[in-house]
Amino acid sequence: MTILTRRRVGALAGLAALGIGLTACSGGNSSTPADGDSKVVWSTWGSPEELKMFDRVQESFKEANPDVELVFQPTPSYSDYHSKLLTQLSSGTAPDVFYVGDDRIASVIRNDVLAPVSSSSLNEGDFAENVLDVARWEGELYALPNDVNPDALWYDKEALKAAGITEDPAELAANDEWTTEKFFEMTGKLADAGLTGAVYWNYWATHDSIMTAGGGQVYDDEGAYVANTDAKSVAALDEYAARFATGELKLADLLPEGSGEDTLLVTHQLGFLAQGRYTIGTIRGAGVDESLYDIVRWPTPDGKAAPTGVAASYLAVSKDAAENGAAWDFYSFFLSDEGQQLRLEGTGNAVPSIAGADDIVLADGFPAHAQTMLDMRDLGYSNFATEAAVPDLSNQIAVEYMQPLYEAGSGAQETLDAVAELVEEKTAS
Repeated sequence: MTILTRRRVGALAGLAALGIGLTACSGGNSSTPADGDSKVVWSTWGSPEELKMFDRVQESFKEANPDVELVFQPTPSYSDYHSKLLTQLSSGTAPDVFYVGDDRIASVIRNDVLAPVSSSSLNEGDFAENVLDVARWEGELYALPNDVNPDALWYDKEALKAAGITEDPAELAANDEWTTEKFFEMTGKLADAGLTGAVYWNYWATHDSIMTAGGGQVYDDEGAYVANTDAKSVAALDEYAARFATGELKLADLLPEGSGEDTLLVTHQLGFLAQGRYTIGTIRGAGVDESLYDIVRWPTPDGKAAPTGVAASYLAVSKDAAENGAAWDFYSFFLSDEGQQLRLEGTGNAVPSIAGADDIVLADGFPAHAQTMLDMRDLGYSNFATEAAVPDLSNQIAVEYMQPLYEAGSGAQETLDAVAELVEEKTAS
């Protein structure tokens, strides 16, 4: 539950219909009920449809742990959720187990309010190291990714055909011929045909992926922002910005109501959409022909695969609940391969983060190149710790710096210089 729930969260109406785990609770951390049984309070954000995906994992945990009272405290809004969580953590009333977004986890860790995950029964080696970095502090790991969502490029074969495009992007990628030049040739033809070439969400993984797919670097190994001094990063961002300005590429965040990215995709008005696995639900919900849609990784100058950003959310345990064995039991089960299968199989909205659950993504053969999502997860990277350690910095960069660049169509060097100054200012100790 990552990108989808961050950007398109509906009202949390009808919670009573969501079943087990939505026990009314006024707040508070771990406690022991009057009958002496254990109690675990846990929380995340999401719409009613998304929250319903937790039913099976909660039911399974309760069957195996009948003496544990499991209390679910969801919040519909991503931003409201984190504001509430920070208040609870500072006042000692936080849930025992809770989600944290990839743009917040590093800053929460630095407040010394989380318990190290070494108390869980999980093996850190079962999770991709590249998405653990943001949750590590001074050699200790404080959270694990509950699932992830690499932004694959979903493409509509009918839209490509309408634009006179005969080559298949996934086939080009399989032969390491999926180049940036070829991609922009396609988006240009789509625009000439009166269609939208590609749509992206305006957040850290988009602009960082533009630069790393272009062969550039965003932060160095010491955590310093270096995109403005990397010629490849500057050139890649300039190239994309020019196409955003003409409307060949568009930001999903700015699309008019009624003509959003989903509508464009299922009505064959859009060539490519950079989104996660949850797009399966969009396509199937529209009742369109699934065979018209597939996915491909991001294009690169030489056509070979390159690392791109992987959106993630993380599961953590409050420091105040560190001695609550039931909390660690729930934590470990929730993140286990069994727990992730219960949450994500079928039309689940994310990719598993743990080894052993990859069949979830491949089981029903849709999209045809579903393996791409797993490959992008394994090659990709999480939000950078330097950035995620400053509350709202990722969002500030996206809204105040990148969006104006995309609208102007030029000035990547000036924009990245300004971002470098901002990061230095915000991270100065």
